Amino acid sequence: MRAGAPERAGLDPGELCRLVREVRQLTAGDHPWAPGVVVAAGRGPVLAVHEAAGYAVRYAAYDAAADAGVELPAAERVPMTVGTPFDLASLTKLFTAVAAVQQIERGTLAIDGPVGAYLPEFRAAARHGVTVRGLLTHTSGLRPDLPLYDCPTADERLALLRAEAPAGPPGVHRYSDLNLLLLQYVLERVTGRPLDVLVRDGITRPLGMTSTRFGPCPDAAATEDQRRPWAKADRGMLRGEVHDENAWALGGVAGHAGLFSTARDLAVFCRALLAGGSYGPARILGPDFVDLMLTPPGLGFALDQRWFMGELAGKGAAGHTGFTGTSLVVDRATDTFLVLLANTVHPRRRAPDSRPRAGAGSRMAWAVRGV
Repeated sequence: MRAGAPERAGLDPGELCRLVREVRQLTAGDHPWAPGVVVAAGRGPVLAVHEAAGYAVRYAAYDAAADAGVELPAAERVPMTVGTPFDLASLTKLFTAVAAVQQIERGTLAIDGPVGAYLPEFRAAARHGVTVRGLLTHTSGLRPDLPLYDCPTADERLALLRAEAPAGPPGVHRYSDLNLLLLQYVLERVTGRPLDVLVRDGITRPLGMTSTRFGPCPDAAATEDQRRPWAKADRGMLRGEVHDENAWALGGVAGHAGLFSTARDLAVFCRALLAGGSYGPARILGPDFVDLMLTPPGLGFALDQRWFMGELAGKGAAGHTGFTGTSLVVDRATDTFLVLLANTVHPRRRAPDSRPRAGAGSRMAWAVRGV
């Protein structure tokens, strides 16, 4: 991965200039889409866009009575930089999925293996025949979430997970954090290693992603003044500690959330997937297993979802979003990638709005077509 002019990447410079301008506008005004944003985009091995705008930390707190953020004095705000780490939220799921497919490639995990064969103590999942494929494709029937954050002890959290049976029929897509949480337990059982070690040794270290790790991450972009009733826990303004309440309750390392990373590191991750699992001398997956991940219905990835990919969506597109404001898309049809990281939940979560993500995706698609 190297920085280069859009023309070197076979991209229209005018469209990419408009992409950068529109991304910068997302941080403008008193009520921006996000206080801060970093965008990275490219084609092939060329990083053609790598820009930051706004603030990593803009607010001291959220004023519920005024329904507005309490602005920090200008001198105390922290500007966003291209090297600012972000709480990735659900983008963590992509790394858990890759870690799982690595074990499938090695033969230590069967894609259609029943969860009960690996975790017999998870009796509800075992009784209902939940499989590894069901977890990876969000077709297990498990509901989206569980209030693990309300359990006072680790034993009670584990008991709640073990007792959780599918709420719907298998084979029907139903997005769920629980899928990747159960997959974490499966991976840790079959390898004998914790998830953070699997991700570090199997993905981030080989790829040279030195800024990607589970928290804490003190220099990260701030997220939320997390308080009830809008949140599920009372933790105050968060910076460098995982935003997701369940991941926090589980100690910050979870299959569905907990990773922090930078736009450049994620660009490397995207490039490795586009190159069939290799980056430089490192190989994290074989090409056939990348195909397995990125061919419908997709293992861990969302495929052809125009609601956040815009015109970049298509037969070769795959990606994911994160609740904190993060997203990435890879398009194998055009060998392009787009990473858009934002702290949209700073100072408080709002109804999600993916129109800016879709707009950026469309600009990227037009940059390919305009050449």
